[in-house]
Amino acid sequence: MKIADTRKLARAEVSLTALGLGCAQMGNLLKRTPFSDAQGTADAAWDLGIRYFDTAPYYGFSRSERRLGALLDERPREEFRLSTKVGRLLVPESTPRERDEGYIDPSPFSQVYDYSYDAILKSFEASRHRLGLAKIDILYVHDIGEATHGERHAHHWAHLTKGGGFRALEELRSAGEIGGFGLGVNEWQVIRDALEEADLDVSMLAGRYTLLEQGSLELLDICLRRGSRIVAAGVFNSGVLAGNRTFDYGDAPDDVIHRVKSLRAVAEEFDVPLEAAALQFPLAHAAVASVVVGARNAEQIRSNAEWFESSIPAAFWSKLGAAGLIADAVPFPPD
Repeated sequence: MKIADTRKLARAEVSLTALGLGCAQMGNLLKRTPFSDAQGTADAAWDLGIRYFDTAPYYGFSRSERRLGALLDERPREEFRLSTKVGRLLVPESTPRERDEGYIDPSPFSQVYDYSYDAILKSFEASRHRLGLAKIDILYVHDIGEATHGERHAHHWAHLTKGGGFRALEELRSAGEIGGFGLGVNEWQVIRDALEEADLDVSMLAGRYTLLEQGSLELLDICLRRGSRIVAAGVFNSGVLAGNRTFDYGDAPDDVIHRVKSLRAVAEEFDVPLEAAALQFPLAHAAVASVVVGARNAEQIRSNAEWFESSIPAAFWSKLGAAGLIADAVPFPPD
């Protein structure tokens, strides 16, 4: 598959390029990203054929949306697709912070979780202004779920369901102000639950359908039957599949390190970069519409692009299956 190849969502009139650019780094995630680097990343992505860009109010507490809006301002609107997220409202913050939730020198706002009808509409309108766009192609409900909210999950879930959050998204979709909506989460079970509450067009699932773990295969099969789609993010599992020891935003446990070593040994046997396998693997499932990767500069997105389009022999995938390193019934990418 080539970067610029597109897959259309089953229900919505939205097509996404096979590779998309995630823009959390534009919000100074973990380290400062100069605007010139953000511009270089966006320009390189465009030159490579990437036409799908994902952001969120949370990324840098508005910085990512503002930067991405400026960087796409002179691009033909009909040529790209953009997703952002709802579920957090940004409130002016008078006290400067050097760091907040992993973002360096965040913009002067704090966040308030709110998934209610009014909050969804308010968040959407604020994102339109920051991005400079009249229509947003996809809205994801950001970080709903027990992993994020713990004992507060039921409270937030009630706002999204009984409190009208999903109803607001359905109204925006019916009015043509968004192309489609879904969830943007790190836990697949909440997407399964949400499919019982609303007709989700597409959801972004980070880190749960990857070369390292396929526990969400049940969800992908449900999505395929229901006409919903998945955007696979976090395909390096926070970096452990790309050479570091970070998994799920923390130190990788020993069993994960051992499994990655086994995957890398097979990759070396076939002279396949493990990063290339990680990028290509999710798209073999028909429910996956796109793979989104983050990049801090032009060099990083070019490296990802090279891995994405590199050739991987079918024997490599067969060896992983025979060794029990990927789950049974998982579809393999074509040769």
